[in-house]
Amino acid sequence: MGKKVSKKDVNGLDSLIGKKYFFRAVTYHVVGKVVGILHENILKIEGASWIAESGRFMQAIKNGELSEIEPVGDVYLNLDTVVDFYPWKHELPTEQK
Repeated sequence: MGKKVSKKDVNGLDSLIGKKYFFRAVTYHVVGKVVGILHENILKIEGASWIAESGRFMQAIKNGELSEIEPVGDVYLNLDTVVDFYPWKHELPTEQK
């Protein structure tokens, strides 16, 4: 308490376009590349996979190691369901595992 909080200007959701992320939504996980925004809170994601089991989370984010993967192609993700998301610095998975 007592610390002054500074605000940082983020270029809105447009700054997500063209980048890959691992999204944790309320009941599922998705990894893919954001290519568009619809209706202010829906992201269009290409090359997406539903991650049934991430395995050890640090290895997933740091090394791209995922335990169970279901490639699904395009996904439309409602940001109202997203808990958090992380930059994905790895190739997007293309094989079911």
